Amino acid sequence: MRKYFFLLLSLSGLLTTQTVISTEQGLTKEQEHVLTTSNQDLFYNHVLKNPNVYQELVTYKNADLTLPSGKLLPNTSFEITELRVNQQGIPIFKLKDNNFIVADKRFVFDDVVLSNEVVNKTVWIKKGFKLYEKPLVNNVKEVSSKLTSYSKVTISQVSKTNQGDFAYIDGIGWISTEFISDTDNRIDKVQELLTSKYQRENLSIFVKQIDNDLTAGVNEDKEMYSASITKLLYLYYSQKMINEGNYSLRSPLRYKEEVNDFSGAYETAGTGSLPKDADNKDYSVEDVISRTAKESDNVGSNLLGYYLANQSDERFHRTIDQLAGRHWDVEERDASTRMASYVMEALYHQGGFVLDSMLETQFDNQRISKDIDVKVAHKIGDAYDFKHDVAVVYTDTPFILSIFTEHSDYDTISQIAKDIYEVLK
Repeated sequence: MRKYFFLLLSLSGLLTTQTVISTEQGLTKEQEHVLTTSNQDLFYNHVLKNPNVYQELVTYKNADLTLPSGKLLPNTSFEITELRVNQQGIPIFKLKDNNFIVADKRFVFDDVVLSNEVVNKTVWIKKGFKLYEKPLVNNVKEVSSKLTSYSKVTISQVSKTNQGDFAYIDGIGWISTEFISDTDNRIDKVQELLTSKYQRENLSIFVKQIDNDLTAGVNEDKEMYSASITKLLYLYYSQKMINEGNYSLRSPLRYKEEVNDFSGAYETAGTGSLPKDADNKDYSVEDVISRTAKESDNVGSNLLGYYLANQSDERFHRTIDQLAGRHWDVEERDASTRMASYVMEALYHQGGFVLDSMLETQFDNQRISKDIDVKVAHKIGDAYDFKHDVAVVYTDTPFILSIFTEHSDYDTISQIAKDIYEVLK
């Protein structure tokens, strides 16, 4: 306090008079001269409408600022009634409670709205926000609402105050712009959900929003036996061959014994309605894709792999590995949810009959699609203790969801998918 008093005394040399000024009585020409010729960078020459302090500031009983009476803290309510120049030539404010403070711009400021801009903008709310009845200045109160973090809202005004920039959320209140995001931030909530609820060794989950490439996951790079999820590779490559004009949906595929004997072929005893033994008959590409996508038909995958993927040749492997981000061994079939998601996303961008075929499958009443009320294109995989599903979920902003499990069940996959959908729908 003593140090601060000497600072005020040292500033008095900047002033030229010791006249006492009261705004209640009006100003003489001499008094006006004192305020207008004082150091404008340091002192005010007018009464503040909504005063505030940057930091703790001592108040005084007397105009000479020699008898401390208390303290003002930031964002506390007080009122200024007069501007004076004391006997030391220092501009001071008289407060409504008859105490005094120095009229120094370094310590006191007028906490008012400095500017306002009309906007029309969609934003998302960040975690930890507060809402106010007006742009935040001294004496403005917080308001309550049902608004939650990561919500999508529309703002119509942005105002600047000494305490920052604040945006008006239509019909709700004002929020600091530090707590709004120009881009969809719901993936942060997904990550919080996954970390708090599903961080388990037997689960691997990866989520990717297609429009903005934002991702979340747990154990997303952990490789598991992917079972029929590897059929996604042959489905993708088949659509690629169709798009390039090498095959059409009407092209015949002869079911001969060699079809079930190449690198990447599945055991015929698994799922599907095609004959388990080669019958030397022709099946259209359309029929084979449909059975592989909808029934997870093992023979169907073999037909696609043998003909359209040319028995998993080098070009096929280069293409798939580039999509998946690393080598996907079609015999060992170990893969991660991140790898599977990348391939499913490629299928989404590719479009066509393959993706359409995955919109209605024999497995829509289980796993990812079970409790979701929008379109879901997905591919399941089961083997031993592994149960998986990879999907495109067609919300307004579609996302890829890949879930691999070991020693788990279909209901767990459904619950994970529902939890994520509730955030991103």
